[in-house]
Amino acid sequence: VQLQASGGGLVQAGRSLRLSCVASGGAFSSYVVAWFRQGPGKEREFVAASRRNTDNSYYADSVKGRFTISRDNAKNTVYLQLNGLKPEDTAVYYCAAGRPALSAIRSSDMYYYWGRGTQVTVSS
Repeated sequence: VQLQASGGGLVQAGRSLRLSCVASGGAFSSYVVAWFRQGPGKEREFVAASRRNTDNSYYADSVKGRFTISRDNAKNTVYLQLNGLKPEDTAVYYCAAGRPALSAIRSSDMYYYWGRGTQVTVSS
């Protein structure tokens, strides 16, 4: 599975962005798809994950209520809507696909496939 993330950019605090992750080369609908991010000088951290449909979505506490993950299996695409952006959301955002157990859904080690990141920069 190849993943391609896009949609990042430079925005002011409080504004919104929508990231997209397009998959090719595999049975996309069978995978858990997640977003991770890595800020400057920080370790990669879990942001959100979708288990095959939007009714089964998981979020980091830091983004809950502001970010929304959704997927369109027909288009092999997962989206991450980022609302109410804060300077601390500045990071490179990565999409990833795998089949982690629910207990490990937030662990980057459980994902087999990774896309190149897309930079999100939020100015204050």
